[in-house]
Amino acid sequence: MTALDPDLAQAAIEHCYAQGWSDGLPLVPVSQPLLERFLATTDRPPGEIIGRMPQVDRTVTLQTAAINAAMAGCEPEYFPVVLAAWEALMRERATGGGGWQSTSGPAPLIVVNGPIRHRLGVNSTGGVFGPGFRPNATVARAIGLIVRNAFGVRPHELEQATQGIPGRWSICVGENEEESPWPPLAEELGTPGNAVSATLLRTSEYVDNRHTSSAEQLLGDFADSIGRSGAWIFTHAMAGVVFCPEHAQMLAAAGYSRADVAAYLTEHSGRTTAQLGRAGKDRADGRGVRGPGERDNGGPDPEQFQQTLPEGAPMLIAVAGARNAGISMVVRLFADWSGTAVPIVAPPAGHDRAPDAGETR
Repeated sequence: MTALDPDLAQAAIEHCYAQGWSDGLPLVPVSQPLLERFLATTDRPPGEIIGRMPQVDRTVTLQTAAINAAMAGCEPEYFPVVLAAWEALMRERATGGGGWQSTSGPAPLIVVNGPIRHRLGVNSTGGVFGPGFRPNATVARAIGLIVRNAFGVRPHELEQATQGIPGRWSICVGENEEESPWPPLAEELGTPGNAVSATLLRTSEYVDNRHTSSAEQLLGDFADSIGRSGAWIFTHAMAGVVFCPEHAQMLAAAGYSRADVAAYLTEHSGRTTAQLGRAGKDRADGRGVRGPGERDNGGPDPEQFQQTLPEGAPMLIAVAGARNAGISMVVRLFADWSGTAVPIVAPPAGHDRAPDAGETR
């Protein structure tokens, strides 16, 4: 066995820092053989453009994505998941606009479904929003490095986050299909098996409710959390829920499907005009931006209930975490959600990727 030289490794890591490629943590230096192992996991050409950021006239190719996934610490086998997550995010309206550069510094939420969770070791249970699992951490980090290095969105440059949020590039979860009472999220979205759903979040906040056996009281707690005024910037404030198994099973036992939960939360999440007025958010102007309303007799009824969530919009409802406590997570969507899932596509065993025209091996 060849002896490893930590000094050479350190020099390579420092070189990556010097080029400005890093998100602040050490990167994996990428050799040509390592890059080829990533490219061999897909039959798509390396030069294929898989994303555009029109406002800065920049694109990302599949090969660039592979390089950044390798630098993030992914195994080559994770790369089809990275590609599916990237495509899912490209379907979101916000990522085609100013989402990556927003003052709120949104975080991608990536939800993985299917047997591939077990094969790759994607965490779906205890500590699912936290650290400790290589595929969860590095798939999410790969997305961040692609945005940084292909689109040039870096803090203090194109990125305009006022404070940003924890988890900016670290929220990748497997759905706990085994303990969920509902079909897998991707399957309900029409894409069974190995698939990824994703969107941008403004933040996430936990709901700790382990004191009630009433499904309606439980949903009331989530509705109150979703309806808080601080999340409202525009006419509506989009949100979803990642339920722990205990909460999901309680709701299902009471007869609630995913659609039923979404309908209940849409109807009951909100505040009265008077409550919103105390925060100066009781009226949406012609552009849909919230601000103070009129204070004369012609203003809206102070007891009028204003719904946080718009009627009929798709709501992301997933199940993840351990069945050891009634703790779930409300996720604040950056904008509307596409409500779609992208299949994870890997080439057949033994596949040898065809080179691009003019490419040599």
